[in-house]
Amino acid sequence: MDHKELNVWKTAMDLVEKIYSLSSEFPDNEIYGLTSQIRRSAVSIPSNIAEGAGRKGNKEFLQFVFIALGSLAELETQYLIAIRLKYVRKDKEIMNLISKQRQLLLGFRNHLKNKL
Repeated sequence: MDHKELNVWKTAMDLVEKIYSLSSEFPDNEIYGLTSQIRRSAVSIPSNIAEGAGRKGNKEFLQFVFIALGSLAELETQYLIAIRLKYVRKDKEIMNLISKQRQLLLGFRNHLKNKL
């Protein structure tokens, strides 16, 4: 399965772009802290989808989807922390993209489970 054809991967890539742009507004003293963490969480989502797609079976792929879901939860938490610290304002587009990514991952998880 080519991960680049999956909507769940494409949306995750869009989210990475948004998070990189958003986190560039963080204070310089966060470069090794929250900036690095939120970017790693974002990058982890499409990376795990890609790695799972490269595995031989749906059972293995499913494990990587679970990891991607965990990374998405981390990302959302780090985004909310950035808002609380007043590094950024709450952005409806980013919140909607996070929500859409969660829905796509959960739907894809169910799809893979049904194929086991």
